[in-house]
Amino acid sequence: MSALPAHDMPPLARTGNLPRGKLGVLLLILSEVFFFGTLIAVYVFYIGHHTGGPTPKDVFDAPLSGPTWQPLAVSFNSVFLLVSSLWIVLAHRALCRGATTAFGFWWLATFACGSVFLAGTANEWHGLIMDDGLWMGTNLFGSCYYTLVGFHALHVTAGLTIMAIVFVLTLAGKMHQRHAGKIELLSWYWHFVDAVWIVVFTIVYVIGWWGAA
Repeated sequence: MSALPAHDMPPLARTGNLPRGKLGVLLLILSEVFFFGTLIAVYVFYIGHHTGGPTPKDVFDAPLSGPTWQPLAVSFNSVFLLVSSLWIVLAHRALCRGATTAFGFWWLATFACGSVFLAGTANEWHGLIMDDGLWMGTNLFGSCYYTLVGFHALHVTAGLTIMAIVFVLTLAGKMHQRHAGKIELLSWYWHFVDAVWIVVFTIVYVIGWWGAA
């Protein structure tokens, strides 16, 4: 039997019935679930055990109409991250069709929305540090908050770094339809990051706020 041409070779090696790439990403996501699960459990456990202020009630309970009302600002900021999950799906579908130009457009849209979210997180931290005097060493709440939200921001940063590399490769004409499988794996990671944020937002800005009330 003659060997398959290079362009017909499957993009991902297989292990049994599951490609190695998909298995690797699934295991990575599973390990991250346990990691974030631990951080969230610690945060929930220590709600209300703060030694001195500021507390979640202090920093998240500004007037609803005020420009610094954190839950409202973070909710608006979160929309960009959640919408980016739709854009990355459209990017993957475009590459599956071989439409590299459309792929580049939706990929850039994903990167832009993720960047806006990350910039919003940085702006939030600036306000908490400069206006509210909250940092990791301030109290137990500060330690738990910055650890949980900070690790999520780190994962967003890692995803954006990979996206930037892929976009540069796209501009260089190096991304093709045969790479759709690998882009799908990146989209899994990004969806996971989005899903984690939904949980973190609920715990920190909703449940955590009431728990500290």
